[in-house]
Amino acid sequence: METPDFWQHQERAQEVARRLAGLRRRVEGFNGLRRDFEDAVVLLELGEEIEDSDTAREVARSLAELDRTVAALELELLLSGPHDEANAILSLHAGAGGLEAQDWVEMLFRMYLRWSEKRGYAAEVLDILPDDEAGLKSVTFLVSGPFAYGYLRAEKGVHRLVRISPFDVGGRRHTSFASLDVLPEVPESAAVDLNPDDLRIDTYRSGGAGGQHVNKTDSAVRITHLPTGIVVSCQNERSQIANRNAAIKLLTAKLLDLELRRREEEIAALRGEQPDIAWGSQIRSYVFHPYSMVKDHRTKFEKGNVEAVMDGDIDEFIQAYLVWKARSK
Repeated sequence: METPDFWQHQERAQEVARRLAGLRRRVEGFNGLRRDFEDAVVLLELGEEIEDSDTAREVARSLAELDRTVAALELELLLSGPHDEANAILSLHAGAGGLEAQDWVEMLFRMYLRWSEKRGYAAEVLDILPDDEAGLKSVTFLVSGPFAYGYLRAEKGVHRLVRISPFDVGGRRHTSFASLDVLPEVPESAAVDLNPDDLRIDTYRSGGAGGQHVNKTDSAVRITHLPTGIVVSCQNERSQIANRNAAIKLLTAKLLDLELRRREEEIAALRGEQPDIAWGSQIRSYVFHPYSMVKDHRTKFEKGNVEAVMDGDIDEFIQAYLVWKARSK
């Protein structure tokens, strides 16, 4: 960074600065832990010399806090994927079930917004399709923060809801499904070749029910990648150029993810393994009735307080997944 021409290449410079910030945060966190531990050892020795029980209790509290910090750092060390440090693009889609499934999408959307808020991450809606009656047919949003993708990739898959439906006058129990796709926000310098001839760009007026998640504009953008059939859209920005840039970024992430999945499938075929198909994989069940339970079907981790989970308390599920994933490699 001290070379004279470093800032002449803005994209590369910003990427290096981002990597530096992440590495510096890890090193400083480790050094801080070591200093706190050494201070606790000195305090313990002092307490033993004067036989002070209050000092012993203070040391115990300090070590308990250090233990929690070490556990958090150990979890972060599991985030070693090539894009784990990136921001995350999340897309929720309702499965079969009409209003019940659409309401489930809105509930999950709120859950991830609450999780992001608790972590100090920023969330920005890129595209949203509400229903005239209730719920959301789909929503795509960006979660920005350190290791957002590394954490949230644990949530990719199909989420199942079991409850007494508020839309059923007979008060019957319903099962609904929603799918979540999670992609890393790739930098503009990422090696994804976008040929303008392969893109069909349509503009339209943004719609929806309005409110805090939708900005009314005449500049919504939909981009179709003709070779793959991938369609992305963005309507949240106030200008057509901004919406187009956001849509291009989303398309780039989807194309990169497609290429990575192709490579994984080729490797799996050489190994004689069947690739995991995310859409067909029910990763987690949220049961409101006849009992209260959230269970992850991959890790077998479960939690009885479903209301707390829906309020964004999903860190234990993410941690269980990361540990499970690391052990299964």
